[in-house]
Amino acid sequence: MTPKEQVHFQILRAIELNPEISQRDLAHQLGISNGKVHYLIAALVEKGLLKIGNFGRTGGKLYKVAYLLTPEGVKNRALLTRDYLARKEAEYEALKAEISALRQAQAEMPGDAAFASKQKA
Repeated sequence: MTPKEQVHFQILRAIELNPEISQRDLAHQLGISNGKVHYLIAALVEKGLLKIGNFGRTGGKLYKVAYLLTPEGVKNRALLTRDYLARKEAEYEALKAEISALRQAQAEMPGDAAFASKQKA
């Protein structure tokens, strides 16, 4: 999963959990700028993965927006979730193997007391 796909996944996931989330809140949650969130949402809308629904106006000005995942967006989110999960599982297995190797290496090392006495000699 590329970094771009990862941020798309995070945006789709956040919107699925809270369709009325603001771009400012999304930016804060993801640790990116408001402008970047706006750009990414526009790209997701252009790809047909998101729709923007307006549900409040005052004096002709929009004051409430809801983001809706399209059927294609739901399918894309499922694929991204599968890829994300596979990557995290691979990272987990790699960490388990590394920890096992470090524990074995530590067990084969001389104890601290023996090591300290060798250093003095």
